[in-house]
Amino acid sequence: MTKSFVLDTNVLLHNAECIHSFADNTVILPMAVIEELDKFKGNSDELGRNARRVIRDLDGLRSKGNLRDGVPMSNEGTLKILSCPSGSENLGLEDDIADNRILRLAYALFKQGESIIFVSKDINARIKADALGLQAEDFERQKINFDEFYSGHSEVEIPSKDMDIFLETRILKNGNLGPHPNAFVTLKDKSKPERTALARVTTPGRVEALPSKHERIWSIRAKNREQRMALELLMDPKVQIVTLVGQAGTGKTLLALAAGLQETAQNHRYDRILVSRPIIPMGKDIGFLPGGKGEKLSHWMEPIFDNLIYLLRDGIEDTPKKKKSRLSPQEKVNKLLRDNTIVLEALTYIRGRSIPGQYVIVDEAQNLTPHEVKTIVSRAGEGSKMVLTGDPYQIDNPYLDPSSNGLTYAAERMKGQPLHGHVTLKKSERSALAAVAAELL
Repeated sequence: MTKSFVLDTNVLLHNAECIHSFADNTVILPMAVIEELDKFKGNSDELGRNARRVIRDLDGLRSKGNLRDGVPMSNEGTLKILSCPSGSENLGLEDDIADNRILRLAYALFKQGESIIFVSKDINARIKADALGLQAEDFERQKINFDEFYSGHSEVEIPSKDMDIFLETRILKNGNLGPHPNAFVTLKDKSKPERTALARVTTPGRVEALPSKHERIWSIRAKNREQRMALELLMDPKVQIVTLVGQAGTGKTLLALAAGLQETAQNHRYDRILVSRPIIPMGKDIGFLPGGKGEKLSHWMEPIFDNLIYLLRDGIEDTPKKKKSRLSPQEKVNKLLRDNTIVLEALTYIRGRSIPGQYVIVDEAQNLTPHEVKTIVSRAGEGSKMVLTGDPYQIDNPYLDPSSNGLTYAAERMKGQPLHGHVTLKKSERSALAAVAAELL
């Protein structure tokens, strides 16, 4: 039986190609959705771009017939734009709210005998639909199973003789040692479980020991196994995109910045560090900020400055000649900004650019959609490295969750690529208080 999918506005704003994702079925766009798209079409952000693209697609479909009666699409499906029938039941849903008009249309079609599925990114709208007896679903495309999320690390028991070979040659070939390149494996001796070694998968079935040169980067040393794995990926130029996932205090941003400073200021592998993060406030927004772009961004980049000041604090030997600088940490940060060694950029201005030879850090990437992450990563030019960091449990975007955000989606989709590496950091190292708060609160 052909199904009819009634789409909420937020689905179209989340993914402009969603109307083509329901092959062999009917896609119904309520008139209220078209009205809401009209409100977003003038925006200069991703929502505005998606709204304009959907509107252009719908305008192109008009040449194939009447949108009210339904027009065929290339995926063998049909698209309709319908209004809520006059005299339809109120259902206790006030007519001045767009979501209610969408639900009333879906319910009216359901009562006419159609197989209706309401699709929305809005949890509350799905709850309303379920209360009306409608089948309600999230938009499943570009969504992963977070319960089975790729961690980038596994443990494997091996015979004592294999452990001896690995410790002697620092290389081991075994078909059970990780299916993905750049994954990490903790080797455990079957006879002596306390005898372990950390290795990295170079090709499926082949692992190598981690080199000691990456144990200390810039002014910091890895405090746990996951941080050591992260530094290995961050310092490998062949790994062009790194995804770091972890709760607050696990060191994601600090490690990324330390590796960026090492590779840019000392090793001169990259021209500069470009740092960006989504402009999404936690809690109630405080309104417009004064100043130009740089001054506005500085308020959003305070977490970046905190980490830079820590890395450049007095008493740390942070110059190539190992001499202590007389500048204060803040003065060092300001100098890096003046010299364009570190550049802060709003994600809004990255679209359409080509970014060659740069070490790019996108912090708080869990607040980005899969399409936004694709837009950012596809900006990478020759010789650039992309580092995406974030915590899927601290999402401020109301239409994203741990399974549908751009950070976890990118990590899951890229995991088989030789140029990608991923680590899930588990232990908070910020402070004892931060670790307890992250665990219990």
